[in-house]
Amino acid sequence: MTDWDQCYITGQTPWDKGAPSPPLLAWVERSRPQGRALVPGCGIGHDVALLAASGMDATGLDVAPTAVERARLAYPELAERFVLGDLFATPPEWDGAFDWIIEHTCLCALPPARRADYERAAARLLRAGGRLAGVWFIEPEMDPGEEGPPFALPVAELDALFPAGRWRVVEDEIPTAAYPGRAGRERLRVLERLP
Repeated sequence: MTDWDQCYITGQTPWDKGAPSPPLLAWVERSRPQGRALVPGCGIGHDVALLAASGMDATGLDVAPTAVERARLAYPELAERFVLGDLFATPPEWDGAFDWIIEHTCLCALPPARRADYERAAARLLRAGGRLAGVWFIEPEMDPGEEGPPFALPVAELDALFPAGRWRVVEDEIPTAAYPGRAGRERLRVLERLP
């Protein structure tokens, strides 16, 4: 398993581009989501800052102490919004407390064997009718022979992970905005948790 804190300590964080995800930025500007949001695996907090600037009550969660410390330094006005913790062991008072979960680099960082745990955590943390908006890595950048993370999540696996009996697809598109080299390799999908 990857030692995420060590990655931040040594600067081995190629996923941190120093700004919010371009597909997420375009979606937020277009959709104007409101309410309470959780960003799991928030890293240095760029996506949390984007959501807060758009008027959302955004909380960032990360398992790496150094990431949380750096997020608090990068965005001091949001320092209390960055929480050190594990998505699979959140406080009970968080259950059903979020209108949104905003996904970008958390699920693809997990070993595929933990994907079902992610889906259950998302369903538990969202209120009924809450939404999970994700920029999903359907074909992440990898060197030949590299196995991840990031771990690819092909569309068929994304469909199976969030089954129709528990989730409803609200939006689904290949984003036109992307980091350099990622055009066509990500998918933006918004899912609603059914009651």
